[in-house]
Amino acid sequence: MTTHFTLAYWCVLVVALLPIVCAGVAKWGSFGKRPSDGGFDNENPRAWLARQTDWRARANAAQANSFEAMPFFIGAVVIAHQLGAYQARVDLLALVYVVLRVVFVLLYLANLANLRSLVWGLALAVNVAILFAGYR
Repeated sequence: MTTHFTLAYWCVLVVALLPIVCAGVAKWGSFGKRPSDGGFDNENPRAWLARQTDWRARANAAQANSFEAMPFFIGAVVIAHQLGAYQARVDLLALVYVVLRVVFVLLYLANLANLRSLVWGLALAVNVAILFAGYR
């Protein structure tokens, strides 16, 4: 039997990297400055992030939410594969999920809370669809 890395599995990789991207956004432009001048404090990064406001705080919150959403997505993809779900359906749903999560992050950064929550709900629904894609 030949196995391959499906599009859905590539989406897992993207979802796993999304929190790191969010953290980078939260820290953007703060490197090169001394922590005493508001620059990123690599000796105490969590405390530094906790003190941030506006878009930096929202990027950090998007990072946390991305970590929170990740296990369910990974589990749903693995379960769908194990149940022998139609691969094209799982791949398409996983891709839609990734797009929704990226849009979610962008809406978080733009401080569009109601729209962000709607997109979060859509991503959750897509994730549930992935989970049940192989249900018989």
